[in-house]
Amino acid sequence: MKILLLGSGGREHALAWKMLLSPLCDKLFVAPGNAGTAGIAANVDINPLDFESIKGFVLQEEINMVVVGPEDPLVKGIYDYFKKDEALKNIPVIGPSKVGAQLEGSKEFAKQFMVKNNIPTPAYESFTKETLEEGCTFLTTLKAPYVLKADGLAAGKGVLVIQDLSEAQDELRNMLVGEKFGQASTKVVIEEFLNGIELSCFVLTDGKSYKILPTAKDYKRIGEGDTGLNTGGMGAVSPVPFADAAFMEKIENRIVKPTIEGLKDAHIDYKGFIFIGLFNVGGDPLVIEYNVRMGDPETEVVIPRLKSDLVELFQAVAKQELDTVNLEIDERTASTIMVVSGGYPEDYDKGMVISGLENVEGSIAFHAGTKLDNGNVVTSGGRVIAVTSYGSDFNEAIKKSYQNIDKLSFDKMYFRKDIGFDL
Repeated sequence: MKILLLGSGGREHALAWKMLLSPLCDKLFVAPGNAGTAGIAANVDINPLDFESIKGFVLQEEINMVVVGPEDPLVKGIYDYFKKDEALKNIPVIGPSKVGAQLEGSKEFAKQFMVKNNIPTPAYESFTKETLEEGCTFLTTLKAPYVLKADGLAAGKGVLVIQDLSEAQDELRNMLVGEKFGQASTKVVIEEFLNGIELSCFVLTDGKSYKILPTAKDYKRIGEGDTGLNTGGMGAVSPVPFADAAFMEKIENRIVKPTIEGLKDAHIDYKGFIFIGLFNVGGDPLVIEYNVRMGDPETEVVIPRLKSDLVELFQAVAKQELDTVNLEIDERTASTIMVVSGGYPEDYDKGMVISGLENVEGSIAFHAGTKLDNGNVVTSGGRVIAVTSYGSDFNEAIKKSYQNIDKLSFDKMYFRKDIGFDL
């Protein structure tokens, strides 16, 4: 079959790598892709938000399935666009409907969904420009630190955790009145801070049944010891050592099952991934967020641990037959460490030539922010390469990734040297 994958990051390179291992995949196109996907699939210069151009390409190339990597096309309704179009309606799209995508597209929608379905989550209130002063007053009822979340999509940068009350009140004004995150922060959710260990749980669902994929833990802060600014993710490990069978049972019974049932009860069309961001607070899982796609860089450790045929899983999702397929997981640990551009997550230069990729051995270099320029692989984003390795435990996997990062170089290259430090 012919498959079109939308997106251009490390997540998409990992998904492409895995789908191409399937005998069911005859031809894979990636739109727009990166230098890594160009080496294994056919890149197509189409913006994932240009639904008209996607339609033209899908019909021209007789595409049999569309897999959506990033959240933006899902929140903007690509699933619904296909369903409502006479020429496209029989081509499966792996990803939720526009309403389902609101689990990520609106923090308030997600919170209301969790409360309605008795899914454990921190206490919250949401505020707009009109209720700004009430928001400032609400902050005084909470203990530090204070958690402010832009309601809409803000490319992973819309969450602030602030220690000082007056600074939190100033940032709330900055978000609502100063439009710090543009349209994304016309509404802000203020949430109770949780003191616990974070992990990510990934679920694949056909809307009726589900499979729980391997857990992962990613490292968001730019600086070592989890300090400095938030990023899209500086590395990840899978599985999470403390997520034992008893803890996973709590996640499944208290969170996964009521999430899938809640979607069914609300008649929300959902065929794709659900990323559940959790905190382990004293042995109990609480949900801090949903994403409606795989995380990045967690994809680069979760997908390599799937022994099952990913395309076969996607076919089962499309046909709502996921309960008939077995999910096999590699017992080994996987780690990924992200190599980024100097200056990221703030201003950084692009177009730096990357050398040493051909010397990577015993690890997989997934491209995140790269492109081809006159035969050279150059940087084109903040997060550039994710180096993924297997090991018998996380120490061995992490060590291999660092050994291969030592073979890479580009101007102002940076990476955290302490991934897994807290495990």
